[in-house]
Amino acid sequence: MIDLPVVPANQAQRKPDWLRVRLPVGKEYAHVRGLVDEHKLHTICESGNCPNMGECWGAGTATFMILGNICTRSCSFCAVATGRPLAVDTDEPNRVANSVKLMQVKHCVITSVDRDDLKDGGSIIWAETINAIRRESPETTLETLLPDFKGNWENLARVLETRPEVVSHNLETVRRLTKEVRIQAKYDRSLECLQHVSAAGLRTKSGIMLGLGETEEDVLEAMQDLLNAGVHILTLGQYLQPTRNHHPVIDWIHPDQFSNYKQFGLDMGFKYVESGPLVRSSYHAEKHLFEI
Repeated sequence: MIDLPVVPANQAQRKPDWLRVRLPVGKEYAHVRGLVDEHKLHTICESGNCPNMGECWGAGTATFMILGNICTRSCSFCAVATGRPLAVDTDEPNRVANSVKLMQVKHCVITSVDRDDLKDGGSIIWAETINAIRRESPETTLETLLPDFKGNWENLARVLETRPEVVSHNLETVRRLTKEVRIQAKYDRSLECLQHVSAAGLRTKSGIMLGLGETEEDVLEAMQDLLNAGVHILTLGQYLQPTRNHHPVIDWIHPDQFSNYKQFGLDMGFKYVESGPLVRSSYHAEKHLFEI
């Protein structure tokens, strides 16, 4: 769930009151905001206008996207541009590590576009970025929000060998809607990806967007599938339509229903469930560093 600016599907579509965004406040946020402006640093938190930016920055968490901003896939929910990506920037790991150090990030989340054009799927840059951050900021903990590497598990293993504190791969939607929402992805491949992460003995995390037309039965099935795949941490948030050309919002999910899903998830056996209209993949990421 990469957070990018949202444009309503049409003028008549009005977001419910519970989707109002809180303005960023606080000393920690102001400090990080100043560093970002002074050094012209780039985070997905800022470019995506994430509703939780103030809270996350205040807690010392920030999210960075690597491997460019052009994706080789064309998911109907995502506003990242699709096309032929630029060549890999071999200096990117050092620049990201420098940003993390300057911002004094306590918990760093790294994500990326899909790079199906590369033989290694981008896994070499992934591993180098993690290692560079560890060299520059050894006290910083790391979460990686990974692609599925098109089922090439050797590429996934290259990243897992760096042992990030949390490894995430988002299922994004329920089985019934996957072909419609994630055109080049596969539901069972994502579950297999998560199984590999869990089998490596790492904290395993995934997320689902709601409001795409799924039923409660669909959601509970997906939650059980994720639990069976070894997922420890689950995030559930409201889908927001990036532009008129993207998948429409079918339902606005009420906060009470998000609360119900949270309780369902905890009762099922997830270690953590973050569930709410404004929840995004990295929401409360710093709290997910439990013992496994």
